[in-house]
Amino acid sequence: MTNSVHHYIHPDRFLVSVDCIVFGFHDTELKILTFKRKIEPQIGAPSLLGGFVCKEESIDDAAKRVLDKLTGIDDLYMEQVATYGDLDRDPAGRVISIVYFALINIEDYDHSLLERYDSSWLSKEEWNHLIFDHRKMVEDALKRLRKKAATFDIGFNLLPEKFTLTQLQSLHEAIYSESLDKRNFRKKVLSLNILDKLEEKDKMHSRKGAYYYKLNENYR
Repeated sequence: MTNSVHHYIHPDRFLVSVDCIVFGFHDTELKILTFKRKIEPQIGAPSLLGGFVCKEESIDDAAKRVLDKLTGIDDLYMEQVATYGDLDRDPAGRVISIVYFALINIEDYDHSLLERYDSSWLSKEEWNHLIFDHRKMVEDALKRLRKKAATFDIGFNLLPEKFTLTQLQSLHEAIYSESLDKRNFRKKVLSLNILDKLEEKDKMHSRKGAYYYKLNENYR
């Protein structure tokens, strides 16, 4: 009987990693979660959250492991962006990286983890300081986020369970880096019939108060 099991033989060896872009929204700003690189080159510079893929796990499982460890949340929205494999992308060695982005409501994040992992939330003005090709990764992920936010598909993952229309508009303005017409924005989002209006009002930001909304159960 012929042995049907074949083994691949390749002289070259390289590492496979996952890098995770965690988007958060706070104080009208879109931010990403980063940590300080621990080794040279560029020691101390901001880096995306990442890790190498273990032998007995899929790349999705590797990304979930990294996100779970560094955010303390095990049910984040997560989506693969692209694969990055330029020969010189990592000066320390040949590394192919599969990139994911995740969305988090910063209010749910355990901020004690910032000190534990030497992490910080970076605003857009600081993304230029990211190591290697991580800025390119973020730009590509942001393009994907903008495309999906246009259909109100996933942006709600960045907001608390109940929110005002002003908060929702501020989020979209942060994602697109531009001001949106208030009347047109509200007309569009309400016409989708994906929100439930609550009786409760937010009275902290205006004397009259603004009604809270939540995502309809059918769209969660």
